[in-house]
Amino acid sequence: MSTLRRFVLWLDVPVEKVSNKKILQYIDVLLDHRLKPKTINCHLDSIRGFYEYLRDVEDIPIANPVKRGYALRLSRPLPRYLRDEEVGKLFDVIRKPRDRAIFKLMLRCGLRVEEVTELTVKAVDLKRRKIIVEQGKGGKGRVVYISNDAFDALVLYLRVRPLSRAKKLFLVEKGPYSGKAISVRGIQKRIEHYARKAGLKVSSHQLRHTMATQMLNADADLVTIQDLLGHSRIKTTQRYCKVSNLKVQRDYFKAMDVVMQRSAQG
Repeated sequence: MSTLRRFVLWLDVPVEKVSNKKILQYIDVLLDHRLKPKTINCHLDSIRGFYEYLRDVEDIPIANPVKRGYALRLSRPLPRYLRDEEVGKLFDVIRKPRDRAIFKLMLRCGLRVEEVTELTVKAVDLKRRKIIVEQGKGGKGRVVYISNDAFDALVLYLRVRPLSRAKKLFLVEKGPYSGKAISVRGIQKRIEHYARKAGLKVSSHQLRHTMATQMLNADADLVTIQDLLGHSRIKTTQRYCKVSNLKVQRDYFKAMDVVMQRSAQG
């Protein structure tokens, strides 16, 4: 009611005379008052609902001036990643072979937590240093590669992995579900435990973001990162460019060196 009251008090024409243009003007007014897009969309939903009520309940022949396309786009938060010192601090407290292997694979291979739970023993090719991700997002499979430290962690885990008929790679090691595949929530609880222990704010998905950012800072091609992460669109991968300042910084000074040399020669 407060949003509708604000709208009606602002109007300088009767409610039934409100046009699409009037709604756009009102959006500008709300923006001038520095309301956030999410709040403005709530205002628009209230106004749209009011006109739907007049038409459907009160049987007033009136057009709804609030079009669906008027909703403002909400900004997506940039991917959060761990700095190198935070990565070191996190893995200093991860001693359990299974957990160390899980989180090293997420960090170095960019695996989603759901993909880790679906990994099978057969999907891992240690000889060729690669993993076949069969159950990727959207049902798409892909191949990822195993770094040296992830390889060492994985080999150590396989040496102590409990004997089980389970095909899945990572298993529950204690309790009534021992020997069965670890769940998504099981992995999330482990990273929460280690985050508290290390005094950090970390989620399992941040390890995937960290891998992408580190690779971009190491001058890996965007298309390569896109393929490794299993992104359908390059635009999704490009979001890491906004948080990966080291590469931008290097590219800037490298280009400026060329510019300055040419200016001096001229």
